[in-house]
Amino acid sequence: MNADKMDVYGGKKIMKLRIPVALTVAGSDSGGGAGIQADLRTFAFHCVHGTSAVTCVTAQNTLGVMRVDALSAEAVKAQIEAVVEDIGVDAVKTGMLLNREIMAAVASGVEALNIRNLVVDPVMVSRSGDRLIDDGAIAFLQDVLIPMAAVVTPNRFEAQILSGLEIASLDDMRSAAEKIHSLGAKAVLVKGGGMKGDLRGIDVWFDGTRLDVLKTENVDTLNTHGTGCTLSAAISANLALGKDLFTAVTLAKNYVTTALKYALDIGEGQGPVGHFFPLLLK
Repeated sequence: MNADKMDVYGGKKIMKLRIPVALTVAGSDSGGGAGIQADLRTFAFHCVHGTSAVTCVTAQNTLGVMRVDALSAEAVKAQIEAVVEDIGVDAVKTGMLLNREIMAAVASGVEALNIRNLVVDPVMVSRSGDRLIDDGAIAFLQDVLIPMAAVVTPNRFEAQILSGLEIASLDDMRSAAEKIHSLGAKAVLVKGGGMKGDLRGIDVWFDGTRLDVLKTENVDTLNTHGTGCTLSAAISANLALGKDLFTAVTLAKNYVTTALKYALDIGEGQGPVGHFFPLLLK
């Protein structure tokens, strides 16, 4: 945590304001819709200083991903250490970690640097259901990284893998949230963005005692690229601002809903949400 500091300028003591800081550990999206680009915009919107540790570089646009190049685990860990040891962080989110080696480097950094307020977006399955990481990485995520998390935010397909349950109903989402919570995270948010019908956009929260269904307005748009990244980044930003976990999640969900209303219709495919929607108001 960053504390207020007293600096001396011209013989006078001046109080430096405390600046909340969040760190994203994720991949780069060349199209600017998801990954660290979406995360840093989300941090900025919430008046939180954004820092980053890049895990991979993707060549992608609104139509899809053409190429992914991973950074070394050592490079990822060095970025985390450089930020935390000098600037300090109030919250951290993880996105695309790509492989077991990078996950191990992140977990090592979280433990060694005593990082709190860890938000794990377990990016391992796309919204269409395509697997993005191998079985070894999934096992490490379950066994090591998720138990370190303040909250984990799987989509429907990721929740199915983590829980071992098929998810087709609200009761299924509740059961999956309870099962995933048993992996060790403080709280679980099973996202309903990949669900059909009335369940689309409905999320399920479980923290060991409180099992809640979180509902917001269902926004009808095809331009939803980066919603998962944006949600986890907004949760992290609110935690950095000192909000409690449940409040951080509900505020983040409301932010994403509004950003979807001002989604950007760019490119020939799926455009991103409008992170700075006040600038888009007419």
